[in-house]
Amino acid sequence: MDIATKPEQSPAFIAKIVVRWRDLDPMGHVNNAVYLTYLEEARLQFGQKIGLSFDPRAVPVMASSENHYRRPIEWPANLHVQLFIQRMGRTSTTLGHRIVDATNQEKLYCEGHVTTVWFNRVDGKAIEAPSQLRELAENESHANSVDTSLP
Repeated sequence: MDIATKPEQSPAFIAKIVVRWRDLDPMGHVNNAVYLTYLEEARLQFGQKIGLSFDPRAVPVMASSENHYRRPIEWPANLHVQLFIQRMGRTSTTLGHRIVDATNQEKLYCEGHVTTVWFNRVDGKAIEAPSQLRELAENESHANSVDTSLP
């Protein structure tokens, strides 16, 4: 699967992230593990924006992640995490991502994708992904018109 997002592809969602001092490692840049936290936060903001409600019995579990680090993020920084629906399966979703500078979208820090699988916590079996996500993926024009701004 090609992880790179196409330049002409509009993000389904853009999350705003502010780099915190505590995100830095001894080298003075954001620790690579913190990128996963930024991506998790972006997915949660996206879920809230499209109206996903998290049933305690049905949860998304990260099945895989792939990150290509392009340059270090230094403090202070304001970021945009752009999310793209790359693949929608019956029980899984692959979201492409790009972490870019909030004021210069050409300044790419990281790109890749994360695949999540929806599980029933009671019996541990995969379940169908939420209808809001499937409908958004099915309608490409709607996916590109989601209001990506946050209050």
